[in-house]
Amino acid sequence: MRVLATGASGFLGRAVVQALQHAGHDVRTLQRRPSNVDGAEDRLGSVTDPDAVASALDGVDGVVHLAAKVSLAGDPAQFRAVNVEGTRTLLDAATAAGVSRVVHVSSPSVAHAGHALAGVGAEPADPDAAHGEYARTKAEAELLALSRAGEGLALVAIRPHLVWGPGDTQLIARVVDRARRGRLPLLNGGTALIDSTYVDNAASGIVAALDRVDDVSGRAYVLTNGEPRPVGDLLAGICRASGVAPPRFSVPAGLARAAGGLVERVWAVRPGEDEPPMTRFLAEQLSTAHWFDQTEIRRDLRWTPSVSIDEGLRRLARA
Repeated sequence: MRVLATGASGFLGRAVVQALQHAGHDVRTLQRRPSNVDGAEDRLGSVTDPDAVASALDGVDGVVHLAAKVSLAGDPAQFRAVNVEGTRTLLDAATAAGVSRVVHVSSPSVAHAGHALAGVGAEPADPDAAHGEYARTKAEAELLALSRAGEGLALVAIRPHLVWGPGDTQLIARVVDRARRGRLPLLNGGTALIDSTYVDNAASGIVAALDRVDDVSGRAYVLTNGEPRPVGDLLAGICRASGVAPPRFSVPAGLARAAGGLVERVWAVRPGEDEPPMTRFLAEQLSTAHWFDQTEIRRDLRWTPSVSIDEGLRRLARA
């Protein structure tokens, strides 16, 4: 197929484009800066621009929608413009262009209200209960996308969880930087059991979803390695693979949540140049269990991850 991938300049986006190419698809991309993926046809623009979106969709058979505003803090209007209205613009244009297949890349945070998620599947997205502007707008966008499934458009929502790997300038880079500066605490000792996803597995799962979308249209799935580990162990593995000392001090989760709320209020008035050091959402992610049953996604997409966490850490160390 000819496939349009939005947000292809991001860490996961580039991996998805390469996986699509490896599967034999002809890939066009749409994002604000070059994807830098050999062989991909780049179109520069934003999903918030109807003309750019319509042009990029010309002659396209399927879409993988990854473009999003991803941040722990920021202007609520910007989150809404990209995550909700950008998704609406893309879906409207895809319908008009006769696109038959869409994979909407979402996030498990759309169904995380702050309590533990242990061995669950893809519970319904809930914008009212989700914490933080990113999670709220991604929840709304997922519901919007799934409402379009049917009547000639096959659409599935895939929620990769904590994607990481070599070259990641978000999760990995921030973990390593904060650990190096001694500013990476464990919450409640780092004992919360969490899932994560090596980037190659996230990409291959998304490509599998595009291949199988006709059979799973209207569904949402959480995608992970299926190897839950205590958050402290995962952070320690990432730090050691990156040549820095693992975090060694712990703070109570309640204190971190309170501090995160205070930081959010300060950031709303005087935002810093980088991500805030703590938010309520981040404190919840680091202190509550969130791991997911992978039975349905592996069965329905006929997909299994190919890179274990241990192998991923070895690749990270070699990078």
